[in-house]
This record gives sequence, C-alpha cells and structure tokens, in this order.
Amino acid sequence: MKIIGINGSPRGERSATMRLIAAVLEGAEEKGAEVDVVNLIDLDIRFRNACSACFQEGRCVEEDDFPGLYQKIKAADGLVLGSPVYFDLVTGQMKLLIDRMADGIQCQALSGKYGCSVSTSGDHAEQTVVTYLNHVLQMLGATLVGGVGVATGKDQHAPTRAEEDARELGKTLAEAIRTRRQYPEIEAFHQRFQKKFNAVITGAKPEWPGDYEHWVDQAWVW
Repeated sequence: MKIIGINGSPRGERSATMRLIAAVLEGAEEKGAEVDVVNLIDLDIRFRNACSACFQEGRCVEEDDFPGLYQKIKAADGLVLGSPVYFDLVTGQMKLLIDRMADGIQCQALSGKYGCSVSTSGDHAEQTVVTYLNHVLQMLGATLVGGVGVATGKDQHAPTRAEEDARELGKTLAEAIRTRRQYPEIEAFHQRFQKKFNAVITGAKPEWPGDYEHWVDQAWVW
C-alpha cells in the first residue's frame, strides 16, 4: 500500500501545510502504508501551451520533472494533496501540477485510487481549498475519504487539533485502500462522468441535460 503526499507550499518542508500532510502520512503509516512526500517547490515543472500532446501521444513531451512525478502518482494507491491558501485558492505550484494532469481527467488516471486533501490559511478559505483539491481528485477518478483545513491565525490551538484530525484522516485513507471501501455517491459520480466522456468520444447522444455540441466542441479543454 503506497501513499504519496504532495505539498504545494512554496515553503516546502518548513510550511504549516507540510505539517498537516506529514500528520496524514503518519496516520497512514500506523495502518501499514508505505508513504512518501513530494515538495513541488523542489521540482522543475514548467508551464505548457495547451499543445494537447498528452492526449494524442499518451505522454507529455516536456522534458522536466512532471512526467516522473506523474508516473509516481499513478503508481500509488493513495494520494494526499496539500496547499496553503494563496488569494483564496491553491498556490501556483499546485495549480501548475493540476493543469499538467489535464489528460488524466478524460482517461480517469486515478481510477481505483483513494485520496484526501489538506489546507492551511491565516484566517479564511482553507475549506474552499480542501473542497477544490478533493474535486480535482474526484475528477481524475479517485475516491475521496475526507479532508482537513485549518485557519492558523484564528486560534493558537487550532493547528494542534488539525494535526490530530489529519492523523485520523490518514488512518481512514489507509483503511479505505486496504478494504477497497465503497462510497456509493462517489461511485455514481464516476459512472456518470465516464458516460459523458464516452458519449463525447463515440458521438453518441448523452443522457444528461445541456448542450451536447458544446461538450464536443470543448472536449479538448478537459
């Protein structure tokens, strides 16, 4: 059972976000998981120009650190995403990684894997970031087990409580992987999502409301 934590904080190992990620991984280790952590600030991950080569060739043509990290992510059983709040959302480092995984949405690259998210802020929007990161994981095909967010400036004891919650979240993540725990609502979402993309690919009329032609025209964006 392999679980990887990805830290989107520019402060790397010194960040409050890293403390939460480490707590999740500690909890997972207690349940028998093999864990690893990646600080995005230490990697060379570059902007791309929406060339869509990943869709056409099944790989990224950019020779930076992203392809190696992507393979590591795909090889893991569980994923922990973490980012502090920067202007009400994730950091640039985390957003860049997410954008580079665009092809993973269409092919559901994290299908069968489990994930969770953590976030820290000074006083607001940490739950917004947790929700966003979990949404990304779910769009990539992963099954979610929860998240922890903390506003470190509101209560001096909040970080300690959040670390305890994060440790429990790690245990939940490891147990979900070990038992292949099912979450009916998430499974239903994945089935609907895959059906939409199959319809776009095959040209079949989808069974959902909205403008089908718009989906076809915009399919490359995903």
